Amino acid sequence: MTGEAIAEELLLLAYDDETGKATMPRISLDLGMAAAVLVELALAGRIAYADGNLSVVDTTPTGAPIVDEVLTRMAADDPLSSSSWVQRLRHGLRDRILGDLVQRGVVRDVEETELGFIVVHRYPMVDPSVEEDTRRRLTEALTGGPAPDERTAALATLVAAIRMEPVLGLTGEAARDVDKRLAEIAGGAGFSGEVSMEDSVVRPSVALVVIALGQAVDAALGPRR
Repeated sequence: MTGEAIAEELLLLAYDDETGKATMPRISLDLGMAAAVLVELALAGRIAYADGNLSVVDTTPTGAPIVDEVLTRMAADDPLSSSSWVQRLRHGLRDRILGDLVQRGVVRDVEETELGFIVVHRYPMVDPSVEEDTRRRLTEALTGGPAPDERTAALATLVAAIRMEPVLGLTGEAARDVDKRLAEIAGGAGFSGEVSMEDSVVRPSVALVVIALGQAVDAALGPRR
């Protein structure tokens, strides 16, 4: 695997650079982290859809520590549905990814106390280069640039599934068309719609994770208006 993990890119988009606070509901973000790691493993050829479940097909480490932790966990367990894995993996994953970003100097951990006893953490940006690259790729994909690569298409698909469109900061016509364009990117990459095994196991594997994510977010937040 090369570049930043998709879950890291998604998380950086979701936190305000200055305040270091999440700009969206924590539950949908936690679900998104779990789905992003599953998508990462599917794109890397480590897991695949078979007989209604996601199964590990290759235990070779990807080189991304958090992704590999999940791979090891999945390999030690029985195959489960996409929905089951999304729910199982969401607990604690966001904090683990934030901790890794702090260790690498991308964000910093600011601990504060509210009401005299409630400890909260903020994560202001330190090194904006990762998020800047992520935003550049997404903006190009959403505003008529060249067709996005597979990983950018997967990230765009996850952005739509967890209702993150407002954090992209688009304005004018681009903002009005963002939902339509995200759907086009997801469909063009084979990451949404009908699940087919014609081309490879990657696309149906990702599509099932995205469908499970969308259902979980709808259950948590209510249907999209």
